[in-house]
Amino acid sequence: MQAGQADTGEWVIEPERPSSQKPEPLMGWTQSGDTMNQIQLEFPTREKAEAFAKSKGWRYTIAKQNMRKVKPRNYGDNFVYREE
Repeated sequence: MQAGQADTGEWVIEPERPSSQKPEPLMGWTQSGDTMNQIQLEFPTREKAEAFAKSKGWRYTIAKQNMRKVKPRNYGDNFVYREE
């Protein structure tokens, strides 16, 4: 299967996690000491994301975009015999 690329042009602000995550002993769910790791702010452009972070006085880093390499394939390629 190939995933689509809808809504991939958005910029996201995620706070750094000050505390580590660990499994909760009773249920096995992931627990953390704070709720900030649940927050994810989305912006349509990089400039708007930077302006918001600056208005709040936050320090930020910008992660490099990962470029996808998609090899086009046909359904019939699944049944082609290849000697290996």
